[in-house]
Amino acid sequence: MNRPRLVVPRTPPTWDRRVEWTAWDWGAIPALPPFTLADGSGLAEQQTAARVCHDSQALYVRFDCDDRDIWGTFTRRDQPIYDEEVVELFIGAGKADPVRYFEIELSPNGVLFDAEIYNPTSERRDMVIEVTWNCRRIKWHAERHDEEGLWWAMLAVPWDAIKPSGPMPTLWRANFYRIERTRDAVPEFSCWSPTKTEPADFHKPAFFGTLELAEVHKKE
Repeated sequence: MNRPRLVVPRTPPTWDRRVEWTAWDWGAIPALPPFTLADGSGLAEQQTAARVCHDSQALYVRFDCDDRDIWGTFTRRDQPIYDEEVVELFIGAGKADPVRYFEIELSPNGVLFDAEIYNPTSERRDMVIEVTWNCRRIKWHAERHDEEGLWWAMLAVPWDAIKPSGPMPTLWRANFYRIERTRDAVPEFSCWSPTKTEPADFHKPAFFGTLELAEVHKKE
């Protein structure tokens, strides 16, 4: 199976940890390739630029979303924001197809959904979603720019909230997703690594890409 692989760079040395993290300049972090529709049939019309980097403390993800109709009604953590518009990170440790992994989502209104997933067969009927799980010390932020037709979101996911016991893994399996529900058009389900499903189903760990953490043992 041809899955994407990303060597995740270290955080830029220009990031000043003394200032507000939402002001960090992501210009030095290359974007992933344009998002593909979940069924693999082509590129998404309303595109998403995802960027990823890491340090010894956390994985950092930024999504920049083209969106001509930004909306959302949910206001509380762990409401079903996936029924509206979201960006999503699915991630599990190791190089094998993960049976247990984490689902972290963010809406354009800055509402967070986070859950631990047990998915032994990649079939919805066997999947257990533990919504009561909260990612410890996670940071998140989103901003809407409706007049410009875009919104962006950032996540800082602490490693100690998602890594298994023992040494820090160098390899992780992950996927980055976008659900775009323009109210006058058919919804778009897009991703970094297409899951080859119709209707779209993001819970297909065999299609997760691989993240390789550059200089994982380097100390800040």
